[in-house]
Amino acid sequence: MNTFERYFLGANRWALILLLGSMSVIIFANVALRYLTNESIEWAEEVARHMMIWLTFLGAGPVLRYGGHIAVDNLQDALPRQAAMALRAIIWLLMLGFFGFMIWYGLLYLERAQYQTTAATQISFAYIYAAMPIGGVLLIIHWLLIARSYVLERRFAEDAHFDANASASL
Repeated sequence: MNTFERYFLGANRWALILLLGSMSVIIFANVALRYLTNESIEWAEEVARHMMIWLTFLGAGPVLRYGGHIAVDNLQDALPRQAAMALRAIIWLLMLGFFGFMIWYGLLYLERAQYQTTAATQISFAYIYAAMPIGGVLLIIHWLLIARSYVLERRFAEDAHFDANASASL
């Protein structure tokens, strides 16, 4: 399982790096062209927006695994250990259900929007909306990988690349 987790997280991170890097290059080139030549890339804003949507859904899983999302922990802290574990198990199940709902609803969006095309690039909106169910699947995988440590100890994944406490203080 450790090997799968390492490769899975690495692939997820590289997808995020490539998306963010590409988006940055497109936006920089568009701004530079606009100011240097008074011309801009007509599809740049649309593509950057769609990349941001993909970044959001693909990046939600790694942030979840490191405990970087907003949470209210006061009730868990006030409960005895066994009750707190039961509460975390309920939270874990509710989150799993929500991620399943994201997948289901994302697939509905895909189905309904498959014949609509974007204004500048003329691609199907299904490619943009696919971020929601794919992100939901990734969230489920990340959530399953940290389930035991979260429910038993309220502990999230740790590594040298992400510090949830530092991110929360920004």
